[in-house]
Amino acid sequence: MSVQNIINRIQNNQFWKFHGGVHPPEQKFLTADKPIKPLQLPELLIIPVQQHIGVPGDIQVKVGDHVLKGEPLTSPSSPMAVPIHAPTSGTIEKIALHVIAHPSGLSELCIFLKPDNLDSWRERRVCEDFTSLSRTDIIQKIANAGISGMGGAGFPTHIKVDSKPNIDFLIVNAAECEPYITADDLLMREQTATIVDGINILKHLLIPRMVLIGIEDNKPQAIEALRNATAELDNVKVCVLPTIYPTGGEKQLIKALTGQEVASGSLPIHQGIVMQNVASCFAIAEAVIHDTPLIKRVVTVSGQGLEKPQNVWAAIGTPVKDLITQCLPAKVNGSQQAVIMGGPMMGFTLPTDMVPVVKTSNCVLVPASHELNLNNKEVECIRCGQCAEVCPSKLLPQELQWSAKAKDHSKLKALNLFDCIDCGACAYVCPSHIPLVHYYRIAKAEIRQKELQDLKAEKAKSRFEARKARLEREKKAREEKQRKASEARRAAMNADSGEGASAKSAVAAALARVKAKKAQSEGTTEAATEAIATQTASPEKSRAAAAIARAKAKKAAQAQQASEQATVSAETNQSDETSAAAKDDRVAAAIARAKAKKLAKAAEIGDSPANQKGTAEKPQQAESKNDTDTNPSISAEASHEPDNKQAKDASKNARVAAAIAKAKAKKAKAAQENASEDAKADAEPPATSGSADSPSSSDSADNKKAKIAAAIAKAKAKKQAQATEAEPDSPDQSHSDSKREPAVKHADASEETPDTQASGPQGASDDAADAKKRRIANAVAKAKAKAKKLAQQKTEAKSEGEAKSEASLESESTDSKSIEENSTSTAEAEESVIQPEQQAAPVESTSSAADEKKARIAAAVAKAKAKKQQREESK
Repeated sequence: MSVQNIINRIQNNQFWKFHGGVHPPEQKFLTADKPIKPLQLPELLIIPVQQHIGVPGDIQVKVGDHVLKGEPLTSPSSPMAVPIHAPTSGTIEKIALHVIAHPSGLSELCIFLKPDNLDSWRERRVCEDFTSLSRTDIIQKIANAGISGMGGAGFPTHIKVDSKPNIDFLIVNAAECEPYITADDLLMREQTATIVDGINILKHLLIPRMVLIGIEDNKPQAIEALRNATAELDNVKVCVLPTIYPTGGEKQLIKALTGQEVASGSLPIHQGIVMQNVASCFAIAEAVIHDTPLIKRVVTVSGQGLEKPQNVWAAIGTPVKDLITQCLPAKVNGSQQAVIMGGPMMGFTLPTDMVPVVKTSNCVLVPASHELNLNNKEVECIRCGQCAEVCPSKLLPQELQWSAKAKDHSKLKALNLFDCIDCGACAYVCPSHIPLVHYYRIAKAEIRQKELQDLKAEKAKSRFEARKARLEREKKAREEKQRKASEARRAAMNADSGEGASAKSAVAAALARVKAKKAQSEGTTEAATEAIATQTASPEKSRAAAAIARAKAKKAAQAQQASEQATVSAETNQSDETSAAAKDDRVAAAIARAKAKKLAKAAEIGDSPANQKGTAEKPQQAESKNDTDTNPSISAEASHEPDNKQAKDASKNARVAAAIAKAKAKKAKAAQENASEDAKADAEPPATSGSADSPSSSDSADNKKAKIAAAIAKAKAKKQAQATEAEPDSPDQSHSDSKREPAVKHADASEETPDTQASGPQGASDDAADAKKRRIANAVAKAKAKAKKLAQQKTEAKSEGEAKSEASLESESTDSKSIEENSTSTAEAEESVIQPEQQAAPVESTSSAADEKKARIAAAVAKAKAKKQQREESK
């Protein structure tokens, strides 16, 4: 239906009906005929900080402050906040929690004002012509006056009137359908002109197409007063509706006047409709024209429990007790009288009579015990369905009650719990006396509380995430700042060539010392020294040191390679020497076995004492020679033993000879090990002139030994010749010869050196050969090391060193060859001695031939040594 059709129907007084509704007893006659009475100020005013839908304002006073009438006590903290004002002048006594007018009976923050009974006003500015004010100024005056919906909800009025244009209908709610309540009726009758001024102000702000004043037909005086006051106003219609509860509900009145239904979750403004209560119109006029904030209101104090029920002008914050006292409550025998804030349908029982009057309080009901059946016992629902029939919002009250008891909030939302206007029609018709509205109110409070907690949690989460992000940004900023500062310091240190370089050098030197200490502990002192020199040097010196280190490394690698080659050659020489030593050992062992066998035969064939003596003396002499070669003490003991022990000592001497052979083998093995050690130490410098192995000392010793060996050889040859020419025929002669032989030996020994005394001619030659071989090996290794060292020096020194080393190597090799030849000839001579001893029958001829052969060998050795001495002297 179009707006114009609706207007035409309204002009013809044709209205609509809403769903449901009830007709309870009105009981308005108790106060309808009595004028509004001014109420005396109480001793203490209790003013709640929040008296409206939205958020509370910020308190602007403190305890002990003196305030004037109409002075604001709070300031708005958001658009949904409205201030409160001092109802009279006085002193702020305290600010604390107190029970307020709410079905929950909870406490809220309140300001306690003690009146000074002067009722002194703050300065006010009266505006006779509101049309001279701008729209913004009018809205600001309404907001500063603290006006909120006075019909029950308490929605901030300045938000309602500051709406978009194209408003179709401005509806003034004058229905006042609740039983017992006559506050609006009396206000319309006594303050008609002011209410009309308020309607004109709203009309000026909203510019609606039509103003509808909805009023029930049970208020004839008010209807007449309004019609008279609005007769000259254009587009203002006083609409009289039939009396039915709850016609005064916002959605129900809109439906009854315009036939439009406001959808669930929607607002009337969305359909171009604005609704205000007649008491709100009065407060708007007072605020805009007379600069009077909302500090009082008309309250109906009724009920058969009072002797003088009536309507009063009650200051905001007046305790209910003071209202009841001035209306003279009737004496009640027994229990305390119940007090209800509001009417019998939508009101709630107060927990105490010290609850203050607020901006939405329009009635205080003190019923008699028989007047309202407040003690009905609740029973189970019988599913009669009457509650659904009378519900003006077309809800299912029984389903809502079950869900409320189960605290099923999601189901309650699905059943549109918040579309319930708490009219109480369902509870009024319920035969089970179930207080349905109480269940709904509790459920609404729980849902609102949960939503508030969720909202706080969401805000806290947002703040936490914002804080976390901020801390992360600050951390990154600090890290970036530290990085830049570090780079700046590093750049400054690099730029400062003096102090920076010295500091860096000191650090590098410290690090190098640590590394050097570690390297020294591991045996790498040279590398540590080079590391120190490299680290402590300047960049140019460091590069030069690195090049030197690379050259030294290359040189060391070459020296190591040469050392390995020298080791291989030394090992080859040692293998040759080892084979020669082994051959000598085999020869010595064979000689020892032959001597042992010879002595055994001599012991067997000896018949007479003379034969035994003569036969034993000769082997003893030969054995004494061999024994003298190895151990002089053994030969001395053998020469002084008695003749009868010679046979037993023959086998013992054989064993001694075998032991000597083993000792020589061990000696050869030790020489081989010494030679290998000398080859490994080829990098060591040659021995000094004072060492035992020096060329000068070794040459002098060899010359001396050669001379001694030659003398011994000549003596032995002479002796052997004499023995051959004059061979003894008798034992006495042989005995004399045997006596004479030790004398010769003694004479020869007197001429020998300690070395010669320690070994015989053949032993001396063997020891000299072994020592010579060792010296040759050492000399070869030393010569190679010296050649490598000289190769790294300058060209001239290198050539000279190489020539000398080659000459020394040739001489040593020549000596080694001569010694080897002599040793070979000696071995052959010994083998030739063994064969005659095994084959020849006469012992005397065999021994003489062997002596001659040995003499020739000794002479050959002496000649070889003499030739060597001559070559060395000629060089």
